[in-house]
Amino acid sequence: MSITLGIDIGTSGTKTLAIDERGTIVASSTAEYPCDHPRPGWSEQDPEHWWVATVETVQQVLGSGRFHPEDVAGLGLSGQMHGSVFLDAAGRVLRPALLWNDQRTAAECREIEEKAGGREALIRLVANPALTGFTAPKLLWVRRHEPQNWDRVRQVLLPKDYIRYRLTGTFATEVSDASGTLLLDVANRRWSRELLDKLGIDPALLPPCFESPEVSAAVSELGAGATGLRAGTPVVGGGGDQPAGAVGNGIVRQGVVSATMGTSGVVFAHTDQLGFDPLGRLQRGCHAVPGAWHVMGVVLAAGGSFQWFRNELGKAEVALAKQRGDDPYFLLTAEAALVGPGAEGLFFLPYMTGERTPHFDPNAKAAWIGLTVRHGRPHLIRSLLEGATFAMRDSLELIREMGVAIEQVRVSGGGARNVLWRQIQADIYGCDVHTLNSTEGPAFGVALLAQVGTGGFASVPEACDATIRAVDSTRVDPAARSYYDRAYGVYRRLYLDLRDSFQAISALVQEP
Repeated sequence: MSITLGIDIGTSGTKTLAIDERGTIVASSTAEYPCDHPRPGWSEQDPEHWWVATVETVQQVLGSGRFHPEDVAGLGLSGQMHGSVFLDAAGRVLRPALLWNDQRTAAECREIEEKAGGREALIRLVANPALTGFTAPKLLWVRRHEPQNWDRVRQVLLPKDYIRYRLTGTFATEVSDASGTLLLDVANRRWSRELLDKLGIDPALLPPCFESPEVSAAVSELGAGATGLRAGTPVVGGGGDQPAGAVGNGIVRQGVVSATMGTSGVVFAHTDQLGFDPLGRLQRGCHAVPGAWHVMGVVLAAGGSFQWFRNELGKAEVALAKQRGDDPYFLLTAEAALVGPGAEGLFFLPYMTGERTPHFDPNAKAAWIGLTVRHGRPHLIRSLLEGATFAMRDSLELIREMGVAIEQVRVSGGGARNVLWRQIQADIYGCDVHTLNSTEGPAFGVALLAQVGTGGFASVPEACDATIRAVDSTRVDPAARSYYDRAYGVYRRLYLDLRDSFQAISALVQEP
């Protein structure tokens, strides 16, 4: 038996799974951890949480009794993109990692664009505009606001690459995750020496960059002792969670698009040509498929808005679900199903941590709009699901507008596990949506990359063809689609109507 592992370092938890040479999942384990928000718009995590969760989940998967550590041919790593781990000369973490949804770097984004010679010039260098969630502005923020830490920084790693370092003792990354740093020459799949020079960042702070299926390191004796893995086990480059999840969803050819409703929401399309958009309306990066690229739209708090509702306004459902051994989200969506499309005129803007696509606005705020005495909890929940899906449609419309073919939409994440939310997605996107035999996303994707890197398959598309297939579809309801098409126009105007107010609110919050 030949086994590969996939380890995904998520925002709310780490998942490790094992697959055999046919892509069958033979064991899986998940461990959760907290996220800190020390100030409004700030988002941080202690990287030690990731390592503890990795050790725990790998040990549980190895202890499943389904295979032996000697059967593990290799492993792949995935993780939340854009985060920054700052290490000193001894490899110690200097401060909590700044995460993908951290919004503190608006001033640094402006600085990057100015030093690059303007937005269009920056996009020509690294394929993307400067966004607050990206890694590069985080480096400038630490340099400006925490010089005592910056002076000690000797290496900057992305979240999954910190786990690679703890497992192997090796500093390395790969092109798909590096694309989200704003420091990669995406067209040529290497660090942008030109931009690094303009920003005054030492290239030595960044690790060597590999292709996603390429073997980048091997498990060290220390890593083996902590996890139970065999020392010398190959570790492939892996991928950022979105490119890796795209591999796990079979998005490895043009025409097939994924809509993943997790903590963030992501619409992701494969492309054989990088292309150029001077406005930078969608993120562009290297795909986890060697020689290919992707376009991607990101909603920062899609499923995250529903998670907030569950945690803050759904405590009774959480307690009841625990008592029943049920999922609290299913109890909440059962309430939402009591009302029809549109929640009787109630809209929800899901900008709980600012917004990326299409507004690029760290000051954007979440809001319910249209509340009347007719509305109750079912309306609040339904409008939240619809608002997150409208935000995803913003990205889908941009992909269509830019001429990327969309022949099939595959849905995954928490929003794909629920019948009601799948139907809402089909009706708001305006096309049938499909679910797959694999629902494990990034962890499954990097396990497949490990299969390719260790010789199990000749290419990433071959691995996906052999293991992934559509198993169900949700048909569009024509009447609901017609309603949502009209409501979407209202939804799009609401942000424009409130944009200046969002700015004013942010200014008030920042006052002493």
